[in-house]
Amino acid sequence: MNLHGIDLNLLVAFDALMCERNVTRAGVRIGRTQPAKSAALARLRLLLKDELFVRSASGLQPTPRALELEAPLGEALASIQRTLDFTQAFDPMKSTLRLTLGLSDHPAFVVLPPLLQRLERAAPGITLRVRAFTAREDALALLDSGEVDAAIGVPGGSTPRIPTLPLFEERFVCVARKGHPLANNNTVSMDAFLAHRHLLVSPEGDGVGHVDVRLAQLGRKRDIAIALPQMYAAPAVVAASDVLATIMEGVVRASGLGGDLTVLPLPDELDLAPVPFVLHWHRRNDAHPAQRWLREQLVRVCEPLRN
Repeated sequence: MNLHGIDLNLLVAFDALMCERNVTRAGVRIGRTQPAKSAALARLRLLLKDELFVRSASGLQPTPRALELEAPLGEALASIQRTLDFTQAFDPMKSTLRLTLGLSDHPAFVVLPPLLQRLERAAPGITLRVRAFTAREDALALLDSGEVDAAIGVPGGSTPRIPTLPLFEERFVCVARKGHPLANNNTVSMDAFLAHRHLLVSPEGDGVGHVDVRLAQLGRKRDIAIALPQMYAAPAVVAASDVLATIMEGVVRASGLGGDLTVLPLPDELDLAPVPFVLHWHRRNDAHPAQRWLREQLVRVCEPLRN
């Protein structure tokens, strides 16, 4: 096996020499003859620019450089071996794996609680770590680097190496505080909508929301009183002020402030498409049984969100 010009068999040979401190025994340990093992040691010395082992009365003694390399190379080989050893059999009840999930803001609120409940029942030994991301391209970068096993967010563009699976959608609603001048209206005209100041949620900090894009297409513009990146701060700000906010319905539901807010109908002209949330993963993880299992759990916990 070769990685960036380094023969991994040489690292296996190094590990055997560290364990045995004898060329012959190290050769037996990994199934190589003594001459082949001596040749491997010579190549190691050339590669690492160090004698690595010197002869003594008690056998080969590692140099300071060899001792320095022992732990990191041993851990790297063990990690590679664990990766190569995985089988199609995966028992979540016995697994002690650590899985890492990338989540944008909204999925973290609506997916994590039921997912953790499911893991506590079905896979009590698994550790779940969460990495946050905001921009779509950040999710793809985390998957490409292997920093996360899967990610949930808005679609990040089509690419063969990153498959996607639709999970749920969120429709937009307009919210105002209880007692707002528009609170009792069954319909809201565009002029009435634009007569009030607005809160803009812009997680990516670009200062433009779905509403603004649609208004621009109609030749209209709204008055922004406050722009903030945290969508879950929006319900509390709206409940304490006269601003309107057009946000995802699930954010209102998960905020716990539904009793302090009024959901208003959007003007007919603002025919905003719902926001899709999808599951992303890297193609290299298609067949990995633990990650395949994780993806199945994510699909299941998102089923109620599709209703």
